[in-house]
Amino acid sequence: MNRYCPLVFLAGFVTLAAQETAGPEIASHDQPATFQSRVNLVLVPVVVRDRSGEAVGNLKKEDFQLFDKGKRQEITKFLVEKSGEQTAEAKPLPSDSPLESQSAPASAEPIANHFIAYLFDDVHTKFADLVRVRDAAGRNIDGLLPTDRAAIITTSGQDTVDFTADRARLHEALLKLRPRPVTGSGAQECPDVSYFMADLIENKEGEQPPQTLTNATTGAITVSTQTALGVATQETMICMNFPPQAYSSALSMAESAARQALANGLHESRLSLIVLKDAVRRISVMPGQRVIILASPGFLVVDELRPEELEVVDRAVRSNVVISSLDARGLYTEDPAGDIAQQQYDPNVTRAKFAYQQQENIAVADPLAEMAAGTGGTFIQNNNDFDAGFRRLASAPEYIYLLGFSPDNLKSDGSFHALKVKLATPAKLNLQARRGYYAPRRDEDQAAAAKQEVEDAVFSRDEIHDLNVDLHTQFFKSGDSDAKLTVIASISLKQVPLRKEAGRNCNDLTVVSAVFDYDGNFVSAVTKTVTLRLKDETVQKLADGRPITIRTPFDVHPGKYVVRLVVRDAEGKQMSAGNSVVEIP
Repeated sequence: MNRYCPLVFLAGFVTLAAQETAGPEIASHDQPATFQSRVNLVLVPVVVRDRSGEAVGNLKKEDFQLFDKGKRQEITKFLVEKSGEQTAEAKPLPSDSPLESQSAPASAEPIANHFIAYLFDDVHTKFADLVRVRDAAGRNIDGLLPTDRAAIITTSGQDTVDFTADRARLHEALLKLRPRPVTGSGAQECPDVSYFMADLIENKEGEQPPQTLTNATTGAITVSTQTALGVATQETMICMNFPPQAYSSALSMAESAARQALANGLHESRLSLIVLKDAVRRISVMPGQRVIILASPGFLVVDELRPEELEVVDRAVRSNVVISSLDARGLYTEDPAGDIAQQQYDPNVTRAKFAYQQQENIAVADPLAEMAAGTGGTFIQNNNDFDAGFRRLASAPEYIYLLGFSPDNLKSDGSFHALKVKLATPAKLNLQARRGYYAPRRDEDQAAAAKQEVEDAVFSRDEIHDLNVDLHTQFFKSGDSDAKLTVIASISLKQVPLRKEAGRNCNDLTVVSAVFDYDGNFVSAVTKTVTLRLKDETVQKLADGRPITIRTPFDVHPGKYVVRLVVRDAEGKQMSAGNSVVEIP
């Protein structure tokens, strides 16, 4: 069984209760329904805290104001997500059910509903810092509950462990953690150009050359340290012991060093974003509360990488994944005589490089703060109490408001849109919200967007009751190692809106049945599209709430499973979702 398989769209068999045949009025087919939802819906998670830092959960939609590029937007979607809420079990199968197979018993044992991915940035983190966060994470893992599952992920891709309750495996992976930078030799370079300085030189200073000063008496040439390139050039002249007249050679070496530093930094930062994106994709298939804890000293996201960073945020928001981050540097001080250089440089160069280092320390933490703010997570920095930090980050905030809006006349130009969320009535509350998004570069296919919306609901654990749907399960053992599990959806059409067309009452239902193992790993799923083209007399017969029944069989082995059912209609764009636990002895 492949836990990474996408949902499989298949046709299914549909029956109408108390009716021998539905004829052409009800049919199933293998074409996914295309919902009429707008694909440019922007989701903005918001966490509101009082002065003591506690999350506030009693606000209403009208309490919020949302601005896109300074323009007030209408909030068309509003949800309050409360962490730790228990989902209701599916209703038991009625005693008069015509089905002959054995009903699956409900299990009293708690199921996995809280998934934590510990993501260690071993590419950027120094050894001493990595050891401290590693040990604190180990103590946090020791306190996990029976309903928790944890995974170990690294930006280098080494020493990873998939979601499990096996603490010994998790601790074994933690002990193997060590810094694994993917670029650079580790030796002192001449000149020593950081990724931050390289970005200034290559991307933000353009064609501006460093200022050169000529002594009128001696003819000596010196280079101004007013620009990053000027600092790197002056450093080159000193560390290479160049004579004043070798300025052009020093300039050429500084420019070459900047290009190499920029390429190295881009590679490592892009690698971190790719791993984060993969982590979101991996944890999004787990049912329940999903949190990624990113332990990192931070990494620089230059303008070129900003769309990739916000793509991670957008994917996490749409998958209900919270990214929280912990600055692995802890409480640190900046020492101008520390890591700047091992050689004796000119005081002006030393001061300039220290100033750049201070700016870099702020810039590299920004992605950690951005991803936490954008997904409803928490960012902890300048704090050496990593144990308390992990305890705080392992759970999502108690309340997260999800605001959604559809910007008018959104241009598919890939431009950045800054977001601002305010309270209509200012109070002594702190707001944390997504800072912005990038417009799409082309129109997104609506069918693909609708499929993603349903799939996101499948991999959630939230109960939704827009439609009247009952979930039942049955199983039949064909041998000691084989069983047939059947997921039964009973759908009342009483609340399903119908569109009149050619004398028929029309709608399309998408019904997804999914099976997860007891650790929450995806096993299999089947999607059925049910086409309703009902005659008026049939609608009258169904007015009393008699359901239609959709059966979906799965071949499984004995064991304990979590079943997830999602039903969505195309006309009203309503959804229902429920869970059930099945144990096959």
